[in-house]
Amino acid sequence: MNKVLMVHPTDNVMVALSDLQEGETVAYEGQDYTTSTAVKGKHKFALEDFAVGDKIYMYGVLVGKATQAIKKGEAITTENVKHAASDVAVGDRKTDWIKPDVSAFEGRTFKGYHRTDGQIGTQNVWLVVPLVFCENRNVLAAKDILEEKLGYAKGRDYELNLDDLLGQLNEGKTAEDLSSKDFMLSLEEQKNQRVFKNVDGIKFLLHDGGCGGIRQDAETLCGLLAGYLNNPNVAGATFLSLGCQNAQVEIMQEAIKAVNPKFDKPVYYVEQQKSASEATFVGDIVKYTMAGLVEANKVERKEAPISALRLGLECGGSDGFSGISANPVIGYVSDMLVALGAIPILAEFPELNGVEQSLTDRCQTEKDAKRFVDLMAIYKHRAEAVGSGFDANPSPGNIKDGLITDAMKSAGAAKKGGSSPIVEVLDYTEQVTKPGLNLLCTPGNDVESTTALAGSGATLITFSTGLGTPTGNPITPVIKVSSNTVLAERMKDIIDFNTGTVITGEDSIPTRAAKMLDYLLEVASGEAETNAMRMRQDDFIPWKRGISL
Repeated sequence: MNKVLMVHPTDNVMVALSDLQEGETVAYEGQDYTTSTAVKGKHKFALEDFAVGDKIYMYGVLVGKATQAIKKGEAITTENVKHAASDVAVGDRKTDWIKPDVSAFEGRTFKGYHRTDGQIGTQNVWLVVPLVFCENRNVLAAKDILEEKLGYAKGRDYELNLDDLLGQLNEGKTAEDLSSKDFMLSLEEQKNQRVFKNVDGIKFLLHDGGCGGIRQDAETLCGLLAGYLNNPNVAGATFLSLGCQNAQVEIMQEAIKAVNPKFDKPVYYVEQQKSASEATFVGDIVKYTMAGLVEANKVERKEAPISALRLGLECGGSDGFSGISANPVIGYVSDMLVALGAIPILAEFPELNGVEQSLTDRCQTEKDAKRFVDLMAIYKHRAEAVGSGFDANPSPGNIKDGLITDAMKSAGAAKKGGSSPIVEVLDYTEQVTKPGLNLLCTPGNDVESTTALAGSGATLITFSTGLGTPTGNPITPVIKVSSNTVLAERMKDIIDFNTGTVITGEDSIPTRAAKMLDYLLEVASGEAETNAMRMRQDDFIPWKRGISL
């Protein structure tokens, strides 16, 4: 295993793959490099002397400027470098690309849920959703009633059958007579307890919106919820309305029509202010939800082409290895999916700061190139207007593990999008429809972004992490991808797929990507359950379009 790595031939910094001591000499591709300070693994050191103001390049792009003199071999830190990014302009675009070899996946299928409008999902779930935060309590009341009775209460690797335990105790057995295995249900037994065999779950969403704030917040929320309802992973929904909130039922219905004029899934609306009592209201929620589940259960998994997949590309808790292992592997999978006719979706606009030019150049149309530049400029202006900016994006964890400027973080994060042309640029809540790589405007915040990806149609989401992030989504399986093997072994209950073997040299990026696509097809077919699904990590945070980095 090499101890250092140069990511791009034009870079003037080197990545330490392991801790380096001061004065240590390391070899890379026939040349020796000597450190002038200690350099922690995942961090970078200078390949030349820098004066104040000199530009720092990594991934072949500008990622910072020196704020003080830096000696050759010295570690790059927040004390001697500040964020810097290149200007962007819409010009001649370069949409030629080299397609990866996908011959091994041509003709491959997954078992998905076919909807009447032609969309195909990887899950079949029913939603119970409040139109306003006042109804969160009633959502939870319905959850308490429905989940246990219908067999969806599992939230761990094991479940205890208390009825069986009580029966054995009543028959005269003592606690000492029994082993916990005598009344423990396996995962398969838990699944077999489900009343509705073809329904993967009932998802009870909670949020703090729908009223207060500004009217646009309520309209945006309805647009997001309409996207969730339109996602092919969703069979239908029960909406809870108080009655007097900003997010009126009529606004929700109009949002659904706008998202999909052919929409025909079952949807029920229950209004508390028209109900005789809370008990009656909760009874109506349960009644309509059960009716919806009966219909949802009629849909079964059937063979579907890989081209039907929509893969959200997300990262969180990134480290200095994310941009050289996990994200490039995901990016190669993205390119494979494009070659197979599917739709990958790259989001997190604050984490594309510094690589705008390369992404703009990859847009197939000038219209989309201009839209991307405009959306980025508006987002940046709003951040600066409240006293922040994209340069504040790296978290303490990012910085600690080698991502010291936003442009450096962005250059690595953008690797998730591979190298294929960009077919469309979408704003928040807009729906993906065009095969090929799509750009979606979302915050860099992990949960707000995964929430948005599912709301725009993602049926699977890959989530790369170098530090470990327990994020999931209510309707779309989230596959957690580790950038390093240490993390994968330490957080086995969080991580689903390890790309640390790229760092150690055990795997190439294409080889690991092929294995990842195999795993994605298993998840899409319901043959594999991600850790977030197993733990029911159903995170849902709508973006109010305020500044959330």
